[in-house]
Amino acid sequence: MATALRAARWLRLEGGGPGLAPTRSAFYARKRTYDQPNWFGVGLAFATSAALWAFLFKQHNEDVMEYERRKQERQHKCTSCS
Repeated sequence: MATALRAARWLRLEGGGPGLAPTRSAFYARKRTYDQPNWFGVGLAFATSAALWAFLFKQHNEDVMEYERRKQERQHKCTSCS
């Protein structure tokens, strides 16, 4: 327990440290402009979503076809095939 407290004091996790207060994050350094959206980012997001949905539907159809094929194999009662 004591070593954890010493480590916290050493890393300045206990009080937050006075050196962290005046810093600004790089992500909020500029004010956002809402009149000019990032159309590349918007298009990339929609294209990625559409591609994932297309892959999902394709995979679902393949799974359904495989299920139906295996279902037909189970119901096949031919004695000459076995």
